[in-house]
Amino acid sequence: MIEVYARSIILEEEEAVEALEEWGRQVSGKLVSLRLPLDIALAEISHYREIIGDHIKEEAKEQQLTFDEFYQIVAKFNRTVDKAVLMTSRSFMDDFEDTIKKAQYAVNELSIPVVRITEEAGIIPIVGEIDTNRAQILMENALSEGIKFDLDTIIIDLSGVSIIDTMVAHQIFRVIDSLKLTGIEAIISGIRPDIVQTMVSLGIDMKHVETYSSLHRAIKKVVNITTN
Repeated sequence: MIEVYARSIILEEEEAVEALEEWGRQVSGKLVSLRLPLDIALAEISHYREIIGDHIKEEAKEQQLTFDEFYQIVAKFNRTVDKAVLMTSRSFMDDFEDTIKKAQYAVNELSIPVVRITEEAGIIPIVGEIDTNRAQILMENALSEGIKFDLDTIIIDLSGVSIIDTMVAHQIFRVIDSLKLTGIEAIISGIRPDIVQTMVSLGIDMKHVETYSSLHRAIKKVVNITTN
């Protein structure tokens, strides 16, 4: 840290900025990986500002610098410290947001599992709202797990989905069509009366999809087929 500050005072501004950016990335990466708050790094920067500032003052006295010369050095040093604060904060927020996104993706992926009920059939129980990200994970899990387990049928259970709108319906039908291309039949269960009314009002055609009012009925149908 001290070396970065010291070199930044004598380097050209562009070179100093590059050195500070690299230091900021390293520090923010360590903070995020260790789950430490940003104020630890900022407190360290402030601490070194005081220490190095005192050294500059003592050296200025020894070298008998003029007020203007001393001011130029201190001003450049303070700009360096301010850039370090800015770059460290920016890098920390970027790393933090990236970590949050990865964690959220992992949570979403776990919340949309493919559960096998027979050798040839599986269920995807969906709970909560379906947004664009969860719809993409639904698509990925359905295709990858369906092919991996060599499934013939996948039940997409909507019992836990509170809202069905045009976007949600469109995403579900995309999944159904994609599964069909791989030779997997998709069945929808958990179609409550209010969802039926919503789909009818939205003009959604369900004729080409096998549907059941409950997961129990869908499983019973699939198990009867696979065991006969």
